[in-house]
Amino acid sequence: MISMKEKNKKIECCPDNVIVKKHNYHYGHGDQGAIYGLGVIGALFYFLGQATSFGMVVMGIGKAIFWPAILVFKLMLSLGI
Repeated sequence: MISMKEKNKKIECCPDNVIVKKHNYHYGHGDQGAIYGLGVIGALFYFLGQATSFGMVVMGIGKAIFWPAILVFKLMLSLGI
């Protein structure tokens, strides 16, 4: 018969139910976010520089955030896709 001391030693030494967590790091994927961020900042300067009312400020902020989607939509319309 196995004593309690030997049983605990086995558990401490070699646990069978160990969950190993693997980290899934993604390196080199930040370039697109930085370019998009610079585009948003530039669009904010452009649209807010032309704003003369509060409504135009709100619309300018929306346009600055969504300008890539608008650009792709207009491009697809012009190509007939």
